[in-house]
Amino acid sequence: MVLEMKVPSPGESITEVEIATWLVEDGDYVEKDQPIAEVDSDKATLELPAEESGIITLKAEEGDAVEVGAVVCLIDMDAAKPDGSTAPVKEAAPAKEEEKVEATSVAATPTNETYATGSASPAAKKILDEKGINAGAIQGTGKDGRVTKEDAINAVPAMGSAVGSRSSEKKKMSMLRRKVAQRLVAVKNETAMLTTFNEVNMQPVFELRKQYKEAFKAKHGVGLGFMSFFTLAVTRALELYPDVNSMIEGDYQIKNEFADISIAVSGPKGLMVPVIRNAENLSFRGVESEVKRLALRARDGQITVDEMTGGTFTITNGGVFGSMLSTPIINPPQSAILGMHNIVERPMAVNGQVVIQPIMYVALSYDHRIVDGKESVGFLVAVKEAIENPIELLMNNNPKKALEL
Repeated sequence: MVLEMKVPSPGESITEVEIATWLVEDGDYVEKDQPIAEVDSDKATLELPAEESGIITLKAEEGDAVEVGAVVCLIDMDAAKPDGSTAPVKEAAPAKEEEKVEATSVAATPTNETYATGSASPAAKKILDEKGINAGAIQGTGKDGRVTKEDAINAVPAMGSAVGSRSSEKKKMSMLRRKVAQRLVAVKNETAMLTTFNEVNMQPVFELRKQYKEAFKAKHGVGLGFMSFFTLAVTRALELYPDVNSMIEGDYQIKNEFADISIAVSGPKGLMVPVIRNAENLSFRGVESEVKRLALRARDGQITVDEMTGGTFTITNGGVFGSMLSTPIINPPQSAILGMHNIVERPMAVNGQVVIQPIMYVALSYDHRIVDGKESVGFLVAVKEAIENPIELLMNNNPKKALEL
């Protein structure tokens, strides 16, 4: 009996996927539930497991876009398992020679090559060395094709330099990357995006982490990072400024009474934005545990579409890559996104004295169609206040209870 394997639906709104990589070859024997392919949707990369054991026949090529429900392979369930535990190994295809074009200073003319062809006189060689041009790239006009001083003077180096490799590679973007590109352009074109900035003194958070991080990790098995402080600061600010936690649907504004916080994480297929559900109800331990769980699933390519949809506000941390300042782009249909950046020691005036403090610049990009300047600035100030006074505003004056120690 031959089984037709069809593309399952990765999510309600997804109508097609792209075959990113076949993990098996045509004619291989596959075991039931063995991953046979990686498929890209416009939201995530998912593994496709074999539905039964048998000999597989591939019906789609890598890079093909196939509709949900289409047949991508056949599995002959009656075929006997071949002897040996290893699958057939694909023979390496002969490497394709790259086409290279050399820039020359004069038009090539047929010559009878001799030992002198392409060689340069001492004076010509000195000039070519100064220009960074290989004598072999010049069509000499001297006797037997020798490169003369005049040839060297007239030679023009290729743009950038003719020295070194000039190869290039053309690679089709994944469906996920193409969809991200489309969404980013749409946001710029369809929203009235504006960004406001502020700076945050991270010293109070540093002191709390220094005092409690070891006990926190020992008890809960996760680190006490910056993400929990900022997530709880954001949920508090969203309660104070609900317009920032809303979205536009046609002529209506939808205000969310819950805070599903999307967190931007870097995965093997690019940027992914899993969601922390009902973050307003989570403790420091709850946020850190969820951040770790989602980040690991994104890193391992196990994140699902459901885990990346439905967020009401996004936090992105470019600081982990060294970014000092940026203007993050809104994650539609949300109306705002908070950008965190790197922490740098800077001089600050504290109680009339200049002291060195760890400072982070923060940015809030928002849709000005639905969020006014007063709300956006007030929101960012509320985040700043909570980070600079976390014991009172985030821990109810009891750090040990808030950290569940």
